[in-house]
Amino acid sequence: MISRREFLATTGAAVATSSVGGVSAAKGEPATGSEKSARLFLPVDDLKPATFDRLPLEWHKQRAQKLCEKLAEDGYTGILLTDRWNIIYFTGLWHTTTERLVNVFLPLKGAPVWFNSALDRDLVKTWWYNDGEMYFDWFHAEGAFPNEGKVQMGAKVDLFEWMLKSLKNRGCAGQKLAADIEFPPSTQKKVVNVLGKEMTSAEETCMGMRMRKTPEDLALMRRAYNYFNQLHSFARDMLLEHGTDLTDFDIASAATKYGTDLIMLDIKRDGAPHTAVGIEIEVGCRTGKSTAYPHPNQFQHNKVARGQALQIEGVVNIAGCGGELYRAMFIHPLTEQMKKLWMVSRDCCQIQKEESVAGVTCSTVAYKVHKYQVKNGVASYIYHRPAHGQGWEGHQPPYLALGDYRMLEPGMCFSVEPGLYDPEHGIGANFSDGFVVQPEGPSRQMSRLPWSEEWCLVKL
Repeated sequence: MISRREFLATTGAAVATSSVGGVSAAKGEPATGSEKSARLFLPVDDLKPATFDRLPLEWHKQRAQKLCEKLAEDGYTGILLTDRWNIIYFTGLWHTTTERLVNVFLPLKGAPVWFNSALDRDLVKTWWYNDGEMYFDWFHAEGAFPNEGKVQMGAKVDLFEWMLKSLKNRGCAGQKLAADIEFPPSTQKKVVNVLGKEMTSAEETCMGMRMRKTPEDLALMRRAYNYFNQLHSFARDMLLEHGTDLTDFDIASAATKYGTDLIMLDIKRDGAPHTAVGIEIEVGCRTGKSTAYPHPNQFQHNKVARGQALQIEGVVNIAGCGGELYRAMFIHPLTEQMKKLWMVSRDCCQIQKEESVAGVTCSTVAYKVHKYQVKNGVASYIYHRPAHGQGWEGHQPPYLALGDYRMLEPGMCFSVEPGLYDPEHGIGANFSDGFVVQPEGPSRQMSRLPWSEEWCLVKL
């Protein structure tokens, strides 16, 4: 097994390489180094990576305005945002969700009205803020604000009713209002008691906007994937160089360290809020029996060995934009079963790309993938749908599933996961990537990683 000294030397050299003459890697431009694996990347296409580190506030304001315009067509005068991802998308405030209430009311005209705990007061008031109400914490005691020197054990406040009363004081009673979720009857009863009318769900309207990626979304996504290409290249080179001296944990840890240093080299930040937001850099690796399970529950710390499956996987996001990137690898010597599972899974990725065109249903794409799997005799190794929609939260609608009859539209983004799993032989093959539906023709592949035998079927 590789020693700690060798491990640190490997990662240190790799990070130094990423920093020297860092212009080639800056802002997610494709790598131009001499790494063995990087030379196998697919050609660059016409989608340029973003040079900004997050979507600007003006972008979020425009999305909020677009949402309000859609609601105005149906006579609504405002919408209450309760979902974390809707709040981030339509206001731009990245924040952490716990049991604490964080809600935002978007009127058709004017700035958002914030409802938040004292814990978030600095984040809220240094962002898009003109109006709002604050409580101390969950559970809030009436009149208690220790941060203002007011320490008392007052009556527990129903924070949802408190928020509704604040909206009433702002003239919202009797108006036609929407919410970004469908409230249960008990919650709607409170809404009616305070405001006089129910809040109608606009959940599909909000999600519909988030599902269709804007050019700015896609540029940031491409930047994230350009970094991710380099992380995979690093991990593959490490595997080829050190082979059976490694564990899967070694590969995952080193690639995550390398990727974090590579990406953060480019992110402008000074430690203040609202910079370096929505960043996720997570590289995983699993080898052996755990590859035979879609969602294994065992910790990954297994020796790399010949004749095994190995999957390099993970997620990279910048300001929420990015996605998954997996490659299913098999280490020689290969059995016929290994070759078959890998080939059918890989072929299904290509089928998904070609069939995911605007104007067809999600179910149609899923049907064609599953039919190919069954035709090739691997039905018993199918465990799940081919893909999920990809968004800031990870999984989002729509889904490439037999029961999802939504139509594919330009800007929708999907994972790529027609995986096959064989627990009996302890092997599995699951790829993933980002496929974006185009106005015409097949989907766009967001990574530059190949699907080739040369990349995936390795000899140590």
